Amino acid sequence: MTEQFHSGFIAIVGRPNVGKSTFMNRVIGEKIAIMSDKPQTTRNKIQGVLTTDDAQFIFIDTPGIHKPKHRLGDFMNRSAINTLNEVDVIMFMVNADEGYGKGEEFIIEKLKDVKNPVVLVINKIDQVHPDELLPIIDTYREKMDFNDIVPISALEGNNTDSLLSVLSEKLPEGPQYYPEDQITDHPERFIISELVREKVLHHTHEEIPHSIAVVIDSIRSRDDKDIIDVQATIIVERNSQKGIIIGKQGKMLKQVGSEAREDIEALLGSGVFLELWVKVQKDWRNRAFHLRDYGYKEDDY
Repeated sequence: MTEQFHSGFIAIVGRPNVGKSTFMNRVIGEKIAIMSDKPQTTRNKIQGVLTTDDAQFIFIDTPGIHKPKHRLGDFMNRSAINTLNEVDVIMFMVNADEGYGKGEEFIIEKLKDVKNPVVLVINKIDQVHPDELLPIIDTYREKMDFNDIVPISALEGNNTDSLLSVLSEKLPEGPQYYPEDQITDHPERFIISELVREKVLHHTHEEIPHSIAVVIDSIRSRDDKDIIDVQATIIVERNSQKGIIIGKQGKMLKQVGSEAREDIEALLGSGVFLELWVKVQKDWRNRAFHLRDYGYKEDDY
């Protein structure tokens, strides 16, 4: 008798900066979601695929749920919340080293209306003493009757295999939706734009990270060489931000380009020639036509 194959969609929800992207990159084994210590890094629902002998996990890394300050923030929240009713299992991820607060309370209230299994994942257990873990678990148990509670460290990989076992049990029997070697449903163009945006986030501070978008203008293979030409534009809201990203004598932009090129070469398995420009588009986060142009679907904002 053939062993049952389980497959389905798993939404990873939580406040910004709890480690959702770190977890997905860890289990997928490739960098498909950008990581940053800046909150609200993920803007679109990013889908990662992990196929094992007996299951296929299709993870959806949603934007962190937060109090929105502009139209883009509304899009991000709606994108995350709408996902709850479209999946088979929900992973609610929280930080072990942060207390229970209004953000967690807001998400739990949304989760109480969901009929599908909800697994509480307490991340960053490497940041707390083991004796502190049980009180954290008890706090969340009092707030909601979760189907399972699994402590992990996405960064270190601690207990992630146990979490996958728990999730596999919750997934329905089903087909293999994607080929076993496919790790994401996003086109390369999207991932490349995210890799560039990650490097800008890494090198900038305060208001700039949330004021940028990255548009891939062209991707072309050279006929005579194993090199791919990539041209991209970094969108900002003010001239002062443009100056910061370019940097003195273009130093910042060169650094961003150099680091992004390394990740893009790893992604494409080829040499890459990356050209970056910076363009000012005032108040783009509050303008529907700009949001649409920069990859945010109109029905989500």
